[in-house]
Order: sequence, then C-alpha cells, then structure tokens
Amino acid sequence: MELSKYQQSFLNYLQSQDFNREPKNLYAPIDYILQLGGKRLRPILTLIACDIFSGTFEKALPAAMAVETFHNFTLVHDDIMDEAPLRRGKETVHHKWDINTGILSGDAMLILAYQYFENYEPIIFQKLAKLFSKTAIEVCDGQQLDVDFETRNDVTIDEYIKMITLKTSVLVGAALKMGAIVAEASDKQAEELYNFGVNLGIAFQLQDDFLDTFGNPETFGKQIGGDIIENKKTFLYLKCLEVADESDQEKLKFFFNQKLEDNGTKIAEVTRIFEQNDIPNLVQDLIKVYTNKSFDNLKSLNISESAKENLINFGKNLMVRKV
Repeated sequence: MELSKYQQSFLNYLQSQDFNREPKNLYAPIDYILQLGGKRLRPILTLIACDIFSGTFEKALPAAMAVETFHNFTLVHDDIMDEAPLRRGKETVHHKWDINTGILSGDAMLILAYQYFENYEPIIFQKLAKLFSKTAIEVCDGQQLDVDFETRNDVTIDEYIKMITLKTSVLVGAALKMGAIVAEASDKQAEELYNFGVNLGIAFQLQDDFLDTFGNPETFGKQIGGDIIENKKTFLYLKCLEVADESDQEKLKFFFNQKLEDNGTKIAEVTRIFEQNDIPNLVQDLIKVYTNKSFDNLKSLNISESAKENLINFGKNLMVRKV
C-alpha cells in the first residue's frame, strides 16, 4: 500500500482549498491549523477504504477533507479546554490568536466540514451526513466524559475505554466507513470496516496516552506530561491504581487531586510511580489486544487478501509510532 500516494493526493487537495477569505481573523486560524501537518491518519483511511472497494480513491477526497476539517475543529476546541500551549510542536490557535477566535474559527470548521458532502449525489450525501452527525455527537459525548473524569475519583477502566471509544475511535471508524460509502460498498461491508477502525482507534488512543508520558518531546509534538498536569484519568493512571501498593496509590491520588505550581516535580514523580509499577508494559499489552481485535474484524470483509494484509500492516505501523 503506497501510503505516500494517498497522502500526497490529499495534501494536493488540501492546498487547493481557498481559505484566503474575509474576515481574515476567522479563516486565517483555520488555514493555520489545517497546514500544521500531523499524521493525516483519518483522511488517508477514507481514501484507502474507497480504493479497496472501488479501485479508485480520488472521488473520496471531499469526504476525506470533511473528516480532516472536523478532526482539526475538535483539536482547536480541545486545546482551549485543556489550556494547551502546543499542538504539533507549534502554538495552539488560542495561544496564537485568542480564545474567542479559537471558538469561532472552530465553529466555522464544523460547518465547512458538512459542506464538503455537497460534492456527492443525494443518496451518498444522506449516508455521509447521517454517519457524520452520529459521529460528531459521540465525539462531544466523549469529550464531556473526559472532562467529568478529571474531578471524579471512581473512574473504572471500562468507563475509560468507553470514553476514548467515543472521543477518538468512532471518528477513525467513521473515516473508513465514509470511504466505503463513497465507493458504494454494501452496508454490511462498510460496517465491518467501521468496526475495524473503532478497535484500531482504541489502540491508537492508548498509544497516544503512552506517548504523552513516555514519548520524546522532539517527535511527539505536544507537551510531554500534559495528561498528568491536567489530571487526566488515563489507562496508565487507572491501571497503576489497580496494581500499585497503598503508598503509591496515595501518592498518585494526591497528585491527581490538585493543580500544582511545580508541574515538573509532579510529572517526574508520577512517571516514576508508573515505571515502578510496570505500567509502560501493561499499556503496551492492552494496545496489542485492541490491535488484534481490529485485525479480527477484517476476516469477514469481502476484499482481497493483499488488501487485508495492507490494512494489517497499516495498523502495526500505527502502534510503533513515536508521534
């Protein structure tokens, strides 16, 4: 699978979009966040899915653009809520401009995302818009759960998996399913591909959680320890509470029940407790579980074995990423 082919085609399509509009303070931030780079994982998946089922991917470019625009809209608003200074190694939109600009530009991105579906015939448009609306509200559900978890001390691992499924992985599944819809695959085949994406998305988010604490700040692109600073009840934290002794449990709870002036000490201490309790290996084990679940979803897909192998390799590469 020539990922560079899909990536370059998408980037060319992105560059062809004209965000040099008035008012500049609305559209300049949109152009800024879309040009910041990133993995372009979701739009590439849309193109791959369309190619697998129809033998061509160009017709899925507007749908891919919708997915990428929506994803970046969520990042702009998430960064405001998390008070994050960096995104992909650069200033976040609300830091570069201001919070009000970030809110309004994000709102406009959500609307622009829907407009890309207007490139399709009514029956395809309807299917895409219905899936998109369902996914968008689920992402909001997941974001609210994530916020709620910051002030709760009784979050379970199952609840956490549900939250990241809604906040992150349903959009990965939807990106794939949109490509299948554009290719006019059967509803059953599109749904199986969606399930592959959902499980892969859970593994992807768990890897993101791992990198947030144990990643390289030069390649990760975000502030290392951001989840610890924000008291995010990630799998790393929840699993550590489950396996640690009483002393480490109390230290973790102390750090995660307040905002501290000295975040450096907080990050260092929490990271040490995680390492002491083998959390890096335990999270990698769970990543493998969900990655293998996603591969099981491919078995019932009526596509070539080489296409399945390519999707499996794509998933494996995603799990050893450093960014």
